[in-house]
Amino acid sequence: MCTTPWTRNTAFSMAWRCAENRVAAAMSSVDRANYVKSKAEAYDDSPQQIGYDATISAPHMHAHAAEHLLPYLHPGAKVLDVGSGSGYLCAVLHHLVVGIDHIPELVEWSIQNLNKDGLGKALESAEIEMITGDGRLGPYDVIHVGAAAPTMPAALIEQLASPGRMFIPVGTYAQYIHQVDKDENGKVTQKQVMGVRYVPLTDRRPVG
Repeated sequence: MCTTPWTRNTAFSMAWRCAENRVAAAMSSVDRANYVKSKAEAYDDSPQQIGYDATISAPHMHAHAAEHLLPYLHPGAKVLDVGSGSGYLCAVLHHLVVGIDHIPELVEWSIQNLNKDGLGKALESAEIEMITGDGRLGPYDVIHVGAAAPTMPAALIEQLASPGRMFIPVGTYAQYIHQVDKDENGKVTQKQVMGVRYVPLTDRRPVG
């Protein structure tokens, strides 16, 4: 993990000295200040609360996620970001991205954030879609999950394309990032990548 202070001027020379050039370039094109509640902490390399018991992940975790998913982020790839929150990672990935969150207020805020960051045309053309729901719209070439599932969700594995890759934190007290790959024949393999600490993935709140 890099420890250099994460400021707007130095963020992307460091974030990533640890990262592939395409990831660094994508992150440099997105201003994190448009996706956080506290502008003074926008460039800290730490997670931040964005309301509704949700957080925006630390920049180094977004870089790790993008790097692990990069081999499957080909032109025209269909990408699902579960728990898309502020919309930041959707902006970084933004090739035919569907960002999904079950909290309508966060979905609306993420759309405002993407517009502020100059991605209005991508929203209009549906290169980026931000929707309220539970994610059952696959298959997807890439799935990123931004909160920790208590156990590996079979429904998301089913939605992976062949081939496809998912980057997901799993666990309650002890949490680990899992990389889930599905090959051309539908065979699924999993590996633990690293220990992490994420907020829990929550269910859609009932109406009424």
